[in-house]
Amino acid sequence: MPVKPLSFKGDKKTKKRKHRDHDGDAPSKPSGVDGEGAPLDEDSWTTPDAISDLSGPTIIVLPTSPPTCLASDANGNVFASQLENIVEAHAETAEPHDVRQVWVANQIPGTGQISFKGSHGGYLSCDSMGILGARREARGVEEGFTVDLIQSDEGRLRWIFQTAATKTDQGEAGKRYLSAATDVPRKEEDEKKKVSISLRGDAEAGASTAEMVVKMQARFKPNLQRDKETKANEKVSRKELEHAVGRRLEDDEIKRLKRARKNGTYHEEILDVRVKGKHDKFA
Repeated sequence: MPVKPLSFKGDKKTKKRKHRDHDGDAPSKPSGVDGEGAPLDEDSWTTPDAISDLSGPTIIVLPTSPPTCLASDANGNVFASQLENIVEAHAETAEPHDVRQVWVANQIPGTGQISFKGSHGGYLSCDSMGILGARREARGVEEGFTVDLIQSDEGRLRWIFQTAATKTDQGEAGKRYLSAATDVPRKEEDEKKKVSISLRGDAEAGASTAEMVVKMQARFKPNLQRDKETKANEKVSRKELEHAVGRRLEDDEIKRLKRARKNGTYHEEILDVRVKGKHDKFA
């Protein structure tokens, strides 16, 4: 699926002209729902409900203070980028303001892993020592991440990213994860220094520094795609219905056929209406 242009808060939105159906009905606007049942705009950023949802433009919000997210520059360096589009420091409200903060997520077939491609074409990687980068334009072992959902100590759902730094000979104890730790100055004279954030790929399981929040662009969320396909199937014009039946239709027949299209009994109703038309002709 091609990745469409991203939009950020503050961008001017162009108004789209509504095309009306042949029978005068305006088509329904595609919509979905987020995890709390609220309607979604295609260009908004939402939280995935499951690992299988992860696809398309994604941001990985790090457990740092101040709030930051994973980013990469043109040289493939991975760094923590401070978030500007966030409400009261709540990670779940974060949205990107810089394309460097966005990673395109793709499921890697047959592996159960996910890859994350940066804005400059390099895939997020982690070597056996836990060092992160985004320089390679092809996926290998180090570019695959096993992503899992867990419940944090506060009862919130968080995402963990198992990396290639995993020590497979140690089983579960050898698993290593992407992490971000805020380095706070210890001495009073260092308090004015800029806070630094350490990014690694070799954190142990259970580390709070490895618990991330993931946001994705709503247009790529599977349930939104399903809603769009369903609406496309339901949408049909008077002209198309009359062509299928072979004659002009009454308003009640139009409603009947549209309802049948929605309920999955369209072809049966088309045959019934055709038969009724023949009976009326010879009555």
